[in-house]
Amino acid sequence: MMAVRARLAWTLLIFGGALAVVVMTAPLVGSTHIDVAKVFDRSARFEDNVDAQIFFIARMPRVLAAVVVGASLAASGVILQALFRNPLAAPETLGVSSGAALGAILAITAGWTVTFGPFSPVPLASLAGALAAAALVYLLASAPRRPLSTAVLLLAGVTLNAFISAVIMFVQYMADFTQSFRVLRWLVGDLDVGGYAPIGAALPLLSVALVLAAAIAARLNLLSVGTSAAATRGIDVERTQRLAFLSASLATSTAVSLAGPVAFVGIVVPHLVRLMVGVDHRIVLPAAVLFGATFLVACDLVARTVLAPIEVPVGIVTAVIGGPFFLWLLIRRR
Repeated sequence: MMAVRARLAWTLLIFGGALAVVVMTAPLVGSTHIDVAKVFDRSARFEDNVDAQIFFIARMPRVLAAVVVGASLAASGVILQALFRNPLAAPETLGVSSGAALGAILAITAGWTVTFGPFSPVPLASLAGALAAAALVYLLASAPRRPLSTAVLLLAGVTLNAFISAVIMFVQYMADFTQSFRVLRWLVGDLDVGGYAPIGAALPLLSVALVLAAAIAARLNLLSVGTSAAATRGIDVERTQRLAFLSASLATSTAVSLAGPVAFVGIVVPHLVRLMVGVDHRIVLPAAVLFGATFLVACDLVARTVLAPIEVPVGIVTAVIGGPFFLWLLIRRR
């Protein structure tokens, strides 16, 4: 137990330190040069300090959004790979991302103006679609007094993905050019948030997801081996599976409602983390949360600067990195 605590402390120190460095460095880099001394110059009025406005208003919200989205997707990937006992499982597996995409697209094409607190129409509709899809998949896979069927869960998620994708294509086909462009940009995955309010609104859901994940981290070690092995060691398999599903669904919903379906983070980060810290989920989960946040901040930095002053959607960068990694993983598994 002491060895696990020591490894966890070192993991938090190293990965947390890397995240802190990236978070403070990324807002300083961009197509417009800013002076660090002027950014934190307290003698100047904020209204007259252009460097501080660029740092705190234009760039820092985007960096913090990348932290939330990266952490959410990485945590979801770790949990789902343990739940399905499949290294290729990802947040998209459950159909939650597709449900979120459909909700957002309907809000864009219908011109919805309904808001709820800090949620604007598109994130609100996206979150509603994600939660509805998760609830539908759960109802299809659950049965009274029986463990959650991961096989049915997987089939339900794949089927729902296919159906919703068809609906999305139909809605895109019927939309006008302006709406189609907004839909395409959202579907690619973009971190262009409009301030700190959406990030603050996403934090409660992410907090609940991470608390649930931390509560079952040790049990995920046994669950990833098999339900029979977990049951023989006194693990409540049914409860663990349901908590894992709930945690992964909430984390995915949080990420997609904030930035759209950013691809490959949920599958790339867990495997990279396991190569660095091993397979113990008590270590893998916090390491993946921190490294996922760092990874997406770095990807967004590339997206903002590689073709500056044009900004590339961050989903394109993660896909360029994640696609070859996914193929390598398939070849390695074979």
